[in-house]
Amino acid sequence: MTARPRPRLLYVTDLAYPARGRRYGDEDVALTARLREDFDLALCHPLDAAALMDAFDAVVVRNSGPVLGYPKEYEAFRERARALGTRVYNPLHGRGDMAGKRYLLDLTVAGYPVIPTVDRPEDLDRLPGAASYAVKPRTGADSMGLRFLPYEELAGLAYGEVLVQPRVDFRYEVSFYFVDDLFQYALYAPDPERRWVLEPYEPTADDLAFARRFVDWNTLDHGVQRVDACRAPDGGLLLVELEDLNPYLSLDRVPEETREGFAAALVGSLHRYLAA
Repeated sequence: MTARPRPRLLYVTDLAYPARGRRYGDEDVALTARLREDFDLALCHPLDAAALMDAFDAVVVRNSGPVLGYPKEYEAFRERARALGTRVYNPLHGRGDMAGKRYLLDLTVAGYPVIPTVDRPEDLDRLPGAASYAVKPRTGADSMGLRFLPYEELAGLAYGEVLVQPRVDFRYEVSFYFVDDLFQYALYAPDPERRWVLEPYEPTADDLAFARRFVDWNTLDHGVQRVDACRAPDGGLLLVELEDLNPYLSLDRVPEETREGFAAALVGSLHRYLAA
């Protein structure tokens, strides 16, 4: 009997992207070594994905860097994937950063525990008082275009493509990592000035309930998500970002057992996605 061919994955990564405080290439080399045990796999740069995808059963978008540098090519990739019926992991209907930062406005209006966010000058009075305010592009990533301004300068902004939030004097940032809807691990940055100097974090039941609210809201049955939050002065958590496009996993910051568990969860998720 002829052996059933193994699924073919096109793994999209920019191994040379100069990420501040992170080593994209190292993480993806290690993770693909594990995936090759179950899949026939090839790596490619994000700008090559659209041309190559039709030879594969699925495209796994991982540490491909911000898409701000090639928005037209990224949209062409999405359109071609839809036209060919190619499975993309994470699936392209994510409601978090994959779709821009509009979700921060939606979650604010819906009353979720998120840093309050507005995008119109007439809504500035909805924001709580703060020493300064963060102004960020709707399509921002890696703090690109981020500015901090006093309240009196906010009315003069060119609205339409920017979001405004109060600058929160948080105690620390913490990230929760999920595969599908299954929690894997959490990491935090004890020093707010060193965002990517991360240590393992043991979440409480309330912490996990907080993170899971956003994973449930996003309605992705398959995929990797990172819920970034900050510990506010009152002790509560506030959402900073829901990363569902290509979240860096900081696997070098967790014990080997945790890395292996994550890789096994990812392999299982991909098999389920391909069989769905």
